[in-house]
Amino acid sequence: MIVDYENPLKKMMEEFVPHSKSLSDALISLQMVYPRRNLSADQWRNAQLLSLISAPSTMLNPAQSDTMPCEYLSLDAMEKWIIFGFILCHGILNTDATALNLWKLALQSSSCLSLFRDEVFHIHKAAEDLFVNIRGYNKRINDIRECKEAAVSHAGSMHRERRKFLRSALKELATVLSDQPGLLGPKALFVFMALSFARDEIIWLLRHADNMPKKSADDFIDKHIAELIFYMEELRAHVRKYGPVMQRYYVQYLSGFDAVVLNELVQNLSVCPEDESIIMSSFVNTMTSLSVKQVEDGEVFDFRGMRLDWFRLQAYTSVSKASLGLADHRELGKMMNTIIFHTKMVDSLVEMLVETSDLSIFCFYSRAFEKMFQQCLELPSQSRYSIAFPLLCTHFMSCTHELCPEERHHIGDRSLSLCNMFLDEMAKQARNLITDICTEQCTLSDQLLPKHCAKTISQAVNKKSKKQTGKKGEPEREKPGVESMRKNRLVVTNLDKLHTALSELCFSINYVPNMVVWEHTFTPREYLTSHLEIRFTKSIVGMTMYNQATQEIAKPSELLTSVRAYMTVLQSIENYVQIDITRVFNNVLLQQTQHLDSHGEPTITSLYTNWYLETLLRQVSNGHIAYFPAMKAFVNLPTENELTFNAEEYSDISEMRSLSELLGPYGMKFLSESLMWHISSQVAELKKLVVENVDVLTQMRTSFDKPDQMAALFKRLSSVDSVLKRMTIIGVILSFRSLAQEALRDVLSYHIPFLVSSIEDFKDHIPRETDMKVAMNVYELSSAAGLPCEIDPALVVALSSQKSENISPEEEYKIACLLMVFVAVSLPTLASNVMSQYSPAIEGHCNNIHCLAKAINQIAAALFTIHKGSIEDRLKEFLALASSSLLKIGQETDKTTTRNRESVYLLLDMIVQESPFLTMDLLESCFPYVLLRNAYHAVYKQSVTSSA
Repeated sequence: MIVDYENPLKKMMEEFVPHSKSLSDALISLQMVYPRRNLSADQWRNAQLLSLISAPSTMLNPAQSDTMPCEYLSLDAMEKWIIFGFILCHGILNTDATALNLWKLALQSSSCLSLFRDEVFHIHKAAEDLFVNIRGYNKRINDIRECKEAAVSHAGSMHRERRKFLRSALKELATVLSDQPGLLGPKALFVFMALSFARDEIIWLLRHADNMPKKSADDFIDKHIAELIFYMEELRAHVRKYGPVMQRYYVQYLSGFDAVVLNELVQNLSVCPEDESIIMSSFVNTMTSLSVKQVEDGEVFDFRGMRLDWFRLQAYTSVSKASLGLADHRELGKMMNTIIFHTKMVDSLVEMLVETSDLSIFCFYSRAFEKMFQQCLELPSQSRYSIAFPLLCTHFMSCTHELCPEERHHIGDRSLSLCNMFLDEMAKQARNLITDICTEQCTLSDQLLPKHCAKTISQAVNKKSKKQTGKKGEPEREKPGVESMRKNRLVVTNLDKLHTALSELCFSINYVPNMVVWEHTFTPREYLTSHLEIRFTKSIVGMTMYNQATQEIAKPSELLTSVRAYMTVLQSIENYVQIDITRVFNNVLLQQTQHLDSHGEPTITSLYTNWYLETLLRQVSNGHIAYFPAMKAFVNLPTENELTFNAEEYSDISEMRSLSELLGPYGMKFLSESLMWHISSQVAELKKLVVENVDVLTQMRTSFDKPDQMAALFKRLSSVDSVLKRMTIIGVILSFRSLAQEALRDVLSYHIPFLVSSIEDFKDHIPRETDMKVAMNVYELSSAAGLPCEIDPALVVALSSQKSENISPEEEYKIACLLMVFVAVSLPTLASNVMSQYSPAIEGHCNNIHCLAKAINQIAAALFTIHKGSIEDRLKEFLALASSSLLKIGQETDKTTTRNRESVYLLLDMIVQESPFLTMDLLESCFPYVLLRNAYHAVYKQSVTSSA
């Protein structure tokens, strides 16, 4: 049906005159934004009117219609043509029933149309306002009101059902094409039709969500919209991925079928002018020359010239006096439209995707876009489709226009910020789910700790006794693992729900390796990796449960159990997402071996180092805790004020091994350095005490074989107790370090036995004549592996930093020698201390003076290495002075002074046993062995008497 638009056009132009001034003013205001558009207001207005008129004519004239393009034509565009066309040419509504029905259908389907981006046109109000001023249009006004009511009542539910159907249809289509991508060739039209229909429904919902009076709000809130967008993106991805497959198919189609059929149609034309004949012959020749080899060689196809020739041919054959009328040769028109579609499948696939599935309009509906995304994440079944939202951000740049480059950066920035926000939120949601799973797993792991078995054992014992007496016992406690026993597979636990939600979300994060938005590449998995690193770091520090106010902290073994449970969950993430979780472990756990992490926050290394130094070892100095060599642990002593923690639970060999596992060699080295810093501060104070007594000590050094003179000189010494106390503190710290080093050696021997054995072999075979600097390097390597060394390199480094510029090296050496003299002549005073009694059960003294053996040997070795003296000679001198001083208390008659004489004698044996530089033969020459034997006999006898 050909419609005569001459009279309506004339009438429309007259009606448009009152609006001309407003339109001209608007165009003038836009000249600053569009300076490149050299059109006058009148020219632009005429062009717009012509475009509005040509649209209905194209739609209604089948001779000029594109058969193939109409299949995937935008319904939104069709509604625009119908609504605007019949509003402008409204006279036909009164004469043509078909036109009226089309108009009513369009009015019932929507309440508003898009003018430009997010600007909408309310069609019912505009049409009613127009027709109310036209006489005889009451019937049309009633039609508009009825259609409006129908749109308000039924349009929402109708489009909701359309989206529901499209979700199912697109899912099936995507599934089939992913399995059989070869079908993309013959089914390409259906793919683009599906994309077009889905796009129209999404845009309809977006447009009407805020612009339609809602009787049923649920019809305009689609929580499953992400699924529809996702399947659109999946189809788009198939088209991009298998573009060469489609090209091969349609190149063969064009050359093998289309060219033959078109040639037959041209040959059968009764009349064919020369110009038309040349154009159609070129069509046939172009298609005939195509081959699959061109596709295989990667040749770039360009059929724009051919499509332009088709437009020329339509123009030639559509004029009133044309010799060849296209209206009389419909088959030719249909065939050419089919051919044009086929050419687009070869050279314009990307443009076709933009034409049929572009959703860049979301750029201008940011609030609704973000709301849809949040609804998607809130619904676990939809979270697997959440990747559709960042993928949509790749569309945004297609809405920019070359005539307005000023907005390119604005739209680009918005696309980047939205994509970043979506991916970040997805990663956060996944991180939170993983954290919840980790918490559950840590709780389950905690149930398996040894501390919980005591109650089970107690219940078993009580149950047995109750059974014998006939009394009812307490209800039996559930054993760990009960939660895994399922009697009904329909019962879903919280852990099941978390795993399901995580798998759904991880599918989305893992869907694409990366995406490009405005020349920026986004990698979804890296967002998750980054968030996991941050959360893992915070979780590890949080699981220490360190309370600065009460000085409470988790036991290393319990923390290690929790960390391992956490790591097990994180390792399982690799089953969902292709991320390198080992990299996360390396980054986080290595940072935890340092004093501060990459964000400047405290680590478990700093927390445990501070706790052991400021809490445990400080209580040892205060006399509340003692080191028991027999148990290789620090143990609480009975005191009036009970401590808030049990030292043994933090310092026994299993706990120290757990600490070594957590801190690693780097963390343990930091712990050692912190311990050495405390020792160096004690040594600095000891040197001050030596300087105060330097004259007396110098005389005592050369008078140890003169008892009377030594007794007189000893009375002149000051701060004797302080020297012994500080040396005992040093010994305690070194004993703790020895435990830490032994634990580190055990851990490393388990993990890297061959490397540790090589280091140990290297250390044990250093020739005695080796240069000290070389030897110290070997000792430093050995110490880092937890191996004991004759000279402690960490202590040497710590004490080396104390060298004073005002004191000569000779004077420093003298002070070091006199320090050993001071300690040696002070040992007899320990015998008067009630707490100095030796206990065979603990193989030590309750006041920790047994730690003096380690302190004397380690300090002497470090000091005389620094000052390049003979360690062996100085220790011999110390042994001679100490023996002489202790032998004198054997002649004392005052029981108070000698109450623990035998216990103190044993210190000499401990010093020799601890030292790699002294021998029992040397001790025998200074101190009769019979005295040591009698001392051991006495202390063992005394302990038996005490226990009885």
